[in-house]
Amino acid sequence: MSRNSTSDQIKKALGVKKCNGSVDTATESLPLEKAMEVARTKAGLGHLTGADLKAQTKEVIGTCVAMRVKIDGHWANEALEIINKGEWDERFN
Repeated sequence: MSRNSTSDQIKKALGVKKCNGSVDTATESLPLEKAMEVARTKAGLGHLTGADLKAQTKEVIGTCVAMRVKIDGHWANEALEIINKGEWDERFN
């Protein structure tokens, strides 16, 4: 895995070397703004396909689903639903 992988960027943003990975013990919670920073970095490298910051951030959050990392205290799948409903739209401006 390269040092620029999305999961490495998420761990760096969290300040951890490893995520728990277990649903029962998952404690890491990434602020949405940190997920947006990771998205900006990855998009700048040409590693994301999303058309805008919102879509790119959703790609990063998709990785958080697999890593069992919460977004603002919500499970990543729930965070994606919140974004899809437009509830956090003002945070992308």
